[in-house]
Amino acid sequence: MSVSGGNEFRFFLSCDINLPVTFRVENLEGALPAKHSPNSAETDHTADERQSELYVECSLYIDGAPFGLPTRTRLESAGPPYCWNELITLSTKYRDLTAHSQLALTVWDVSCGKEEGLIGGATILLFSSKKQLKTGKQKLRLWQGKEADGSFPTTTPGKVPKHERGELERLEKLLNKYERGQIQRVDWLDRLAFKAMDKVKERESNKAGNSHLYLVVDFCSFEHRVVFQESGANFLPPPIVSTNELVIVWDPEVGKINPSEHKQLKLARSLTRGIIDKDLKPSSTERKSIQRILKYPPTRTLNGDERQLLWKFRFSLMSEKRALTKFLRCVEWSDVQEAKQALELMGRWETIDVCDALELLSPVFEKEEVRAYAVSVLERADDEELQCYLLQLVQALRFERSDKSRLCQFLVQRSLRNIELASFLRWYVAVELYDPAFAKRYYCTYEILEENMIKLASGVNGNDHGFKLWQSLVRQTELTAQLCSIMRDVRNVRGNTQKKIEKLRQLLSGLLSELTYFEEPIRSPLSPGILITGIEPSESSIFKSALHPLRLTFRTASGGSCKIIFKKGDDIRQDQLVVQMVSLMDRLLKAENLDLCLTPYMVLATGQDEGMLEFIPSRSLAQILSDHRSIISYLQKFHPDEHGPFGITATCLDTFIKSCAGYSVITYILGIGDRHLDNLLLRDDGRLFHVDFGFILGRDPKPFPPPMKLCKEMVEAMGGTESQFYTRFKTYCCEAYNILRKSSNLILNLFHLMAGSNIPDIASDPEKGILKLQEKFNLDLDDEACIHFFQGLITDSVNALFPQMVETIHRWAQYWR
Repeated sequence: MSVSGGNEFRFFLSCDINLPVTFRVENLEGALPAKHSPNSAETDHTADERQSELYVECSLYIDGAPFGLPTRTRLESAGPPYCWNELITLSTKYRDLTAHSQLALTVWDVSCGKEEGLIGGATILLFSSKKQLKTGKQKLRLWQGKEADGSFPTTTPGKVPKHERGELERLEKLLNKYERGQIQRVDWLDRLAFKAMDKVKERESNKAGNSHLYLVVDFCSFEHRVVFQESGANFLPPPIVSTNELVIVWDPEVGKINPSEHKQLKLARSLTRGIIDKDLKPSSTERKSIQRILKYPPTRTLNGDERQLLWKFRFSLMSEKRALTKFLRCVEWSDVQEAKQALELMGRWETIDVCDALELLSPVFEKEEVRAYAVSVLERADDEELQCYLLQLVQALRFERSDKSRLCQFLVQRSLRNIELASFLRWYVAVELYDPAFAKRYYCTYEILEENMIKLASGVNGNDHGFKLWQSLVRQTELTAQLCSIMRDVRNVRGNTQKKIEKLRQLLSGLLSELTYFEEPIRSPLSPGILITGIEPSESSIFKSALHPLRLTFRTASGGSCKIIFKKGDDIRQDQLVVQMVSLMDRLLKAENLDLCLTPYMVLATGQDEGMLEFIPSRSLAQILSDHRSIISYLQKFHPDEHGPFGITATCLDTFIKSCAGYSVITYILGIGDRHLDNLLLRDDGRLFHVDFGFILGRDPKPFPPPMKLCKEMVEAMGGTESQFYTRFKTYCCEAYNILRKSSNLILNLFHLMAGSNIPDIASDPEKGILKLQEKFNLDLDDEACIHFFQGLITDSVNALFPQMVETIHRWAQYWR
């Protein structure tokens, strides 16, 4: 890592990246050259374009020499435009590249004769002149009629020469930076810019004599920039000095499918498609193997033998609903007959649970019929359950094959029956409009929701009922826009927090007095079932922090009030996910008659860097310990009882112990990091809860984080490690852990659906994050073994808080200092 001018420049070294070179061949831009028939002087352009069948050949060259075997895309004939959108993974790894590594791309047309089959080629260096790995979209100009040349320097450079670059090339370079996040996003301004760019593209393409062809390639991006560094390993085998030396030979076929094994698998399956399969029953050993496979978490990939075993006994497994998702994973969907039989069996299979239906909506399952089946199962879920998964279902729209998918239609139709669902769906979709890769899809969903809601009518003369409903949701956006404007004005006020609070109240009472009393009630974005009528200026304030979040008190139509926190300048989508998981886990625990007094407060992201949070009256442990010296002293103030434990009521202490146990388990499972006494809050009734989830899935800014997030003061409030209350705390922890382990598949499926989201700690490495989550469940242990494991985990973490002589425990103890 290099630091320059006070700003950190973080980078990876290419020699440290042990991943295969990956890129996506997207599409071909421009008109194909006309093909002249040898028998006729005339050219039928329409027929030629329709008959063209194109593929792209990709070859890697290192220092001018071919390295590995060429890779080809599939044939594409549905053009123009010709769009492959195909991910290419080479056998070469990034660490093996040199500074002069080049990718040679040649477009071929197999519908022509041998002489006419070549369309053109282009070559691109993988590292820039600054020795940085190229990322994002690259638009390469093809040298028509020439095959891509991999020599160095190349004769077919895909980069447009400087003297020929115009406005279009400049804009595309800026667009590439924008997509990589190097240019700040401003929604309204971006839309105008994109429209202007489309006009420039249209004007350039209509210019006379513009017959260039361009191939668009998208190189994968990493969390930081990748800088070239020569690897210590040799690429070519060293000269053999003696006969005893081991010689390493490069094998380009490593990791690829073995053709003979694949053929044998096809033959075995073709023989077992007949009537004989219907009567097959697994032996005792095979039944044990099948049961073992069915217990696999949804993140686990099946090997060849496991896939073959499930296929062989597919008919006898149809009454086992848990087996369907595993069976669909072992289907060879490219085989038309096999796919047809699999879909037929799916229709007759024992209906699966909603949890398993979520797995079928993950990116693993691409078949439209399978995804439609998953939606049909989701239709059985009630509105309360559907709202628990709505955030993930909106993310699952990314993995659909079309913009108007069955999942999209289902979400819209269910929202029309429940205004709360409609409000949350609208917000979840609106936030995704900032993602350029899927903005079109989410905009389509937004329009379908709007159109269908406006069409709603109530009674004979209630034709405007739907329009009013939609307007009640649109006014939520208008409210957040006004709050953003207030925050800008307040931040510009010089002086301390008190002066900023005075400015806030002045604005609400004066210039923006329409916010004090709304013309019409607005549905609260956090709780759409509540109608808010205005802001109470005298009860509104500002938090003392860098971003100056607003604390606003809204009057409600029922005569009550509700308090919210509004933040601008902070991405709270990760907080939204964590609190959703806390709420879901609270629901799962209560379903097993275990209420751990959790506080799943409401969180709603209303933009990339803005959102609302429910305000829960509470105080941080740091503040409590500063004012009262201990947690017990603080609770005695609100719940004194001379005869109760430690001078407080037994109910209050039990509430505190339960909430400590609940959050200890949840923060362990979700890998919540950066815990300190300022983000642990305590309510007057004894409920402890966590806030600010900037680090999840094991990430933590502090070194050596303990596995359990318990502080010394929490243990002391239970009477220390020898008290009966501490024993009760451990019992609650183990009970909660085993209950949540039963729903591990549901939690893993929900996180898998978030794999494509822009949530920082998931987007950085989705696969690694989900595997970390899976590890926390210890699925290979039974309940009894898990009790011993978790009690050991608590003991180790608590021992770290008190004087010990073990180095690791000393490091854990430093965490809370």
